[in-house]
Amino acid sequence: MATRKIGRNDRCPCGSGLKFKNCCDLKRDAMSRGTLVVIVGVVVAIAAVFVYTFTADRESSGARQVWDPEHGHYHTVP
Repeated sequence: MATRKIGRNDRCPCGSGLKFKNCCDLKRDAMSRGTLVVIVGVVVAIAAVFVYTFTADRESSGARQVWDPEHGHYHTVP
């Protein structure tokens, strides 16, 4: 037996008495709260890494980059 596709204006099969578009269709399309929290957490973590990368005080370590013409690249020296 083939199942009939539920139209947006049909009664919701969950038994709420509402039209499908006002009941379970919204639930199907909505993002869960847990997923939203995870996405926001990942975005905040990535932003924190970028902020740290571009604002970290590299002078406190005492290391600096010096060009070495013999090798053709920079070397880190204390």
